[in-house]
Amino acid sequence: MAEPLVIVGKGMAATRLVEEISRRALGRYAIAVIGEEPRLAYNRVLLSPLLAGEIGQADIELKPAGWWQANGVSTFYGRPVTAIDRAAKTVTLADGPSLPYGKLVLATGSRPIRLSCPGADLPGVLTFRDMADVAAMRERAASGARIVVIGGGLLGLEAATGLARAGAAVTLIHLADRLMERQLDAQGAAILAEAIAYRGVEIRLNAATERFLGSGRVEAVELADGTTIPADLVVVAIGVRPQIDLARAAGLGVQRGVLVDDGLATDDPAIFAIGECAEHRGLAYGLVEPAYEQARVLAARLTGTPERYAGSLLATNLKVSGVGVFSAGEFEDGDGTETVVLRDPAAGIYRKFVLRQGRLAGCVLIGDTQGALFYLGLIRSRQDVSAIRADLPFGESYCVREAA
Repeated sequence: MAEPLVIVGKGMAATRLVEEISRRALGRYAIAVIGEEPRLAYNRVLLSPLLAGEIGQADIELKPAGWWQANGVSTFYGRPVTAIDRAAKTVTLADGPSLPYGKLVLATGSRPIRLSCPGADLPGVLTFRDMADVAAMRERAASGARIVVIGGGLLGLEAATGLARAGAAVTLIHLADRLMERQLDAQGAAILAEAIAYRGVEIRLNAATERFLGSGRVEAVELADGTTIPADLVVVAIGVRPQIDLARAAGLGVQRGVLVDDGLATDDPAIFAIGECAEHRGLAYGLVEPAYEQARVLAARLTGTPERYAGSLLATNLKVSGVGVFSAGEFEDGDGTETVVLRDPAAGIYRKFVLRQGRLAGCVLIGDTQGALFYLGLIRSRQDVSAIRADLPFGESYCVREAA
């Protein structure tokens, strides 16, 4: 008889886990996937092109309903889990029923961070996290609304450029002195800012939000320096926090995320966590690739192969309004590092390589991201690149030819 496996969460990590388990051992588990949103699992990475109207809702669906049925998965959508009973090994759904589990996987993802300043609860102050947010934003953008986006990280840039393409007049405000400060150095961020501004987004850096103004609905954003920016809609995209409330209530170990070991297990050996809700060796990753790596390792363990998860190399590879951006590993100059840089401001190209003891420690690519996987491989392998040091900016084929 198949062992009951319950997965709480139906996002990208959960879908990949089911895919990996089904590929390795179809029928070994009786799988139930429970999701809070009342729709099939979808690709959150594609919310930005959906917002811009470049693709339709069907294009971001991860798997059709028939795929879940063919793999014997019971799906519970729009029915969040309210409690875990570890002694009885059951989960309780919001509408009352309980489901038994032999093994339980938490893939609950993250919640968007909201500002706590005055006026933050006014209608018209949104986050950028799910399909409902996209629908509300598109409705306003189509009318040419004045929209303020708060946050110059990945989420904020995707929201701002998507809204601009959809027809809105967009102002992006960011607390830091440069865009994507967690992934880019100052020069790379400046190149990106020029490209974003060229596409119709007004950018204000070193800008702290003081309060939201409005009577009955948001009408403006006031900054700490007293500047007021008119707004028909405000999108707060300043990051996410792992959803750990369910795990905490069940008495599982939590810090920033749900604590897991190298086998992705919590301190209860029957309960595991993957994706944005999981914290491994002090890190809670907010990116898709680490979630996929965790799903692969956990699927292997659940089907009899004792793999271990040793952590993920942080890498960002995306297009922001048509501008390629790639960042991996170290991107700032530091003690013991040297850099190789190719910069062409007129073409919007910036390629920076950080070396440490003859090995590639990290790189930043703006405008031209060719060779990103090649460079990522060099970082991961830690091989000596001294012989191709000067050729790094020109890509894999040139480096291979010179090395030969």
